Amino acid sequence: MTASVTQNAHQVSTKAVSWLHTHRELGALPADTTADLGDPDSVYKPLGETALAASLVLRESAAGSTTLGMARELMEFCWRQFGNGDMLYERLLRHSMTTDPMETYAPFARSGLRHEPLERLLAHTSALRSFRGVEILPNRRLAVANVARVVGLDQGSHGYDWENLTRATWLGGTPEPWLIDWMAGYCATHAVFHLTDWGGNPAGLPDDLTEYVAMWLPVWIDIWAEIEQWDLVIELMIVGCCLKEPYCDPADWERLARVQHADGLVPRDGGPVAEDPERRFAEHQHTAVVAAVAGTLAVSRTLGGAAGAR
Repeated sequence: MTASVTQNAHQVSTKAVSWLHTHRELGALPADTTADLGDPDSVYKPLGETALAASLVLRESAAGSTTLGMARELMEFCWRQFGNGDMLYERLLRHSMTTDPMETYAPFARSGLRHEPLERLLAHTSALRSFRGVEILPNRRLAVANVARVVGLDQGSHGYDWENLTRATWLGGTPEPWLIDWMAGYCATHAVFHLTDWGGNPAGLPDDLTEYVAMWLPVWIDIWAEIEQWDLVIELMIVGCCLKEPYCDPADWERLARVQHADGLVPRDGGPVAEDPERRFAEHQHTAVVAAVAGTLAVSRTLGGAAGAR
């Protein structure tokens, strides 16, 4: 059973990383991009998500040397796109209450790509009452707290009240599980990601929430798999890898391996996949990102690697 999960998870993650690496230039920032970002979600955010996936592949070191090399090249590509951190610095300098420069920087800091002026500015802005009071979704507050932890900005009086942040989320209230919808599912997955630092610290998820998630996660995966919402299915599979006792169902991994295309693309849903390369990349980049993360963590957890050891 474990061997089956490991094999399929390795296949999924390896092919997803390769697909992201092969098509990385399609995710480059337009030449006229400035720190003001007319549409942060168009290219800027996906670049940060690719960097996140690459940083977790490198953190776990559960992939082969070829895949690790591609992950390093993806990190370096994304870092260059952000001007080796200068663009993130400029964006935070101009828009001091935005959290995305800090969140985008965290994967690079995790991988040893640091920008000292940005870190000094982050230390200042993240301590401001205005920054702490920005009105964002509760799971997003957990995101900010976790990246502060990763970067090293949560020391002393600058620490975060994790208990209160956790209980303010949808998941933190152990809600009626049958009332979950797409957005609640997304928020629940991200609450787990941030509490556990993407599986790096499974103990970060409180015991009662661990029990709750372990009970209902298989049901939620089946629900979203039935309607072929693969992006959310994979995010829920990542949640399984973040638990103290990881939930990695062989049938889930066999199904995902079947869904993945031969070139490594993972469709976001059951709809048709476009032939145009740019459209294919834009529509399915995020699903490849989460597939790379899910496969990486599943391999690591089933082999008793880094995510399970911290």
